Amino acid sequence: MTFKIKTLTVKNFMSVGNQTQAVDFDQEQLTLVLGSNLDLGGDDTGSRNGTGKTTIINALSYALYGQALTNIRKENLINKINSKNMLVTVEFEKNSTLFRIERGRKPNVLKLFVNDKEITEENQSDDESQGDSRETQKSIELMLGMSHTMFKHLVALNTYTEPFLAMKAADQREVIEQLLGITLLSEKAEELKNKIKDTKEQLSKENFRIEGIKSANENIQKSIDSLTIKSNAWNTKHDQELESLGRAIVNLESVDIDSELSAHAALKVWLENDAKLTQLRKQQATYESAIIQSSKSIKKCEDDYHTLKNKNCPACNQSLQDHKHDEMLKEAEKNLFEANEYGLKLTHDYGIVVNEIEEIVKQPKKPNTFYDTELEALGHKNNLANLEKNLLEKAAESNPYEEQISELKNSALQEIDWTLINELTKLKDHQEFLLKLLTNKDSFIRKKIIDQNLTYLNKRLSYYIDKLGLPHIVKFQNDLTVEITQLGQELDFDNLSRGERNRLILSMSFAFRDVWEGLYQPINLLFIDELVDSGMDSAGVESALAVLKKMGRERNKNIYLISHKDELQGRVNSVLRVIKENGFTSYSNDLEYVN
Repeated sequence: MTFKIKTLTVKNFMSVGNQTQAVDFDQEQLTLVLGSNLDLGGDDTGSRNGTGKTTIINALSYALYGQALTNIRKENLINKINSKNMLVTVEFEKNSTLFRIERGRKPNVLKLFVNDKEITEENQSDDESQGDSRETQKSIELMLGMSHTMFKHLVALNTYTEPFLAMKAADQREVIEQLLGITLLSEKAEELKNKIKDTKEQLSKENFRIEGIKSANENIQKSIDSLTIKSNAWNTKHDQELESLGRAIVNLESVDIDSELSAHAALKVWLENDAKLTQLRKQQATYESAIIQSSKSIKKCEDDYHTLKNKNCPACNQSLQDHKHDEMLKEAEKNLFEANEYGLKLTHDYGIVVNEIEEIVKQPKKPNTFYDTELEALGHKNNLANLEKNLLEKAAESNPYEEQISELKNSALQEIDWTLINELTKLKDHQEFLLKLLTNKDSFIRKKIIDQNLTYLNKRLSYYIDKLGLPHIVKFQNDLTVEITQLGQELDFDNLSRGERNRLILSMSFAFRDVWEGLYQPINLLFIDELVDSGMDSAGVESALAVLKKMGRERNKNIYLISHKDELQGRVNSVLRVIKENGFTSYSNDLEYVN
């Protein structure tokens, strides 16, 4: 079986504009992808950034899987200048069958062709409005034979893709299990899950039946418990009421009713004085405020009068004419007299209020009374007689709940048989144990199967690590974890330098690819997106180039090395130019061959 990606055409995808751009993957060589951003550089070389080199990989990923290689929302894949008619087409061959996928947005399009015969139509239903039919996508991925995650580790190596060794343990295990083809256990596990589901349904039905019996018994017990609570509450309340009545009778018998009536008369007088005192204090506050204001007014009148006596205007302090001065002086004298008179009156009235307050304050304090009102005090004898009558009636009452409790306690409860529940529970536990044997990473069954396939993976990984000059030993354990050691010391992935990590990332991806092609099918295409640019020294770059050249030469691979390193042009078979000009990306129709 072979899997060969042949061509990719792109229109209105990210930086590619309305003019369709095509890339021919039907080659067998190492190609260096260099970019020139003429919008930023302004010369033949231009800036290397933002030209659209990675757009090729994103477009390929979108065409195959309906999503970009990196985390870009689908709407942001459409060219921002044209904002519509985005279309990406990829052709690939598998087992001598030619497939073509056309996928686009605005309008939404998803078409699948097999040997130029369309088997899906444009998807425009409401529930599939995103242009990526789930069923069609399942069919496509079934034909591809790999998940999107595996695609990123085998075909499109990118600096933004999370390295395998940086992934969570569960995600690493998922990738390795897919790589090693551990499908039989998964199939058996799915069958066992269905049996567990059936057992749980039977268990649920039996539990439901027993719960009905338990519910009936519990309802009877709840009734008994509820009545017992009510009975206890009734007894408690009855005792409290008897005690309260007895205490009330004792209190009434201790009251001197004549003194109580005198106290109520004194209370009446005190309340009247208290109300009057409140009103007088309000008047006191009002007079105090008025006296302060009056003092300010007198002061102003005095100042105006003295100013006018000096023949000056109180407002502007300028000299006044004689006839005008006399008039204003008389007016000021009058105002001063009236202000003084008003101030004296306020002081006199204020003194009267203060005296009245002092007289009330000297009165006796508020008297204490047993009854709240005089009317209640006058009914003292009747109250005492009523309390004695109520005490006798209350003592004669009986608890109404005791007879009901006695009847319910004699009711028969249904017997519960747990035999079937125990059998089904035992069966479920056994099935779940078997499921763990199939799915748990520590299962000896899984380890045995994995051991048979890990040897080749570790062998290829060791080969690439040696070729790329990494001085570490990296090995997959049979529990699918990875062990990294150097000179006998165990290390984590993040202990490695940037260059060492890149060497290991490339080694692991190459080893994964060898295992995949050995178990499934060869793949003609490989992208290396700036991995050799990031932290790799010259020795590392040379080692990586040597491996890639050998891979392309001996295994007939079409390898695209995306880089910013111009000096690599003399080390590769050909160069693909990616040029961004006037906001749009274009690709050379023909590869530029290097002598």
